[in-house]
Amino acid sequence: MEQILAGYSQTIADLVGQAGRWAVAVEARHRMGSSGILWKPDVIVTADHAIRRDQEIPVTLPDGNRVTADVAGRDPGTDLAVLRLKTPAVASGELATSSVLPRTGEIVIAVGRHQPGLLALTGIVSTAGGPWKTWRGGHIDSLLRLDVAAYARSSGSAVIDSAGNFIGMLTGGLTRTAPLAIPVATIERVASELIAHGRIARGYLGVGLQQIPLPEAFAKALNREQRTAVIVLSVEPGGPADTAGIVLGDVIAGIAGHPVTDLDDVQSALRGSIGRELSVMVVRGGVASELRATIAERRQ
Repeated sequence: MEQILAGYSQTIADLVGQAGRWAVAVEARHRMGSSGILWKPDVIVTADHAIRRDQEIPVTLPDGNRVTADVAGRDPGTDLAVLRLKTPAVASGELATSSVLPRTGEIVIAVGRHQPGLLALTGIVSTAGGPWKTWRGGHIDSLLRLDVAAYARSSGSAVIDSAGNFIGMLTGGLTRTAPLAIPVATIERVASELIAHGRIARGYLGVGLQQIPLPEAFAKALNREQRTAVIVLSVEPGGPADTAGIVLGDVIAGIAGHPVTDLDDVQSALRGSIGRELSVMVVRGGVASELRATIAERRQ
């Protein structure tokens, strides 16, 4: 038994050491730093909620050197921020990633850094699931809820699987319960756009909505079976919906030819549609009609 435990302990320590080659310490809020990942020689990915300044952010690199970085872009929706190093760091090999995410119950390790050295957390995946939307409107490619004893400085840590593959970034900024790992697919997508544009462009219709049961008469007007839709509670003056002729009390049952049954369907329809004119199927007074709305970019 002692040999088994010793072997397990050594394996964990080795994996932490390997992941530590890309773990950095970020000091961007008073008395409470966070961790980050050396994503590229001059780019660090970290947790947006832990960033309280935009310039001259002290960073401790894997080799122990202290440098500064500036915010290149941030996305509160996915709790990701990209920092640009003023002097590129020397990466120790390539960051090994895996597109195969761990299953519920599998062991994971989160590896971060503070000024004295590495920090590590071990635990399991408590929930693994498909794509989901954060309370801030961000799209996360996979749900990875972790059973680890996370704390403030561990946000931004690299999460690895039992083979040492990087699978995501730890954050406590998207939930009030267990911490999450933002998967590699999300990091790659969001970080690329932040590096290129400094922000994530999201579609905007300019309405306040609420899901409602779709009256049978309305479903008949649409000539399809649909049990729920969304009702317009407010319309922003001059916004895309207002310009399209959408009014208070309209029931939106479809966008771009796809049924709208809840608020997530609306966000999905708007994703990647900035500047495009989309058809919006509304039911008004029991009569279905199609309006055209040009989707704008949501103001930050």
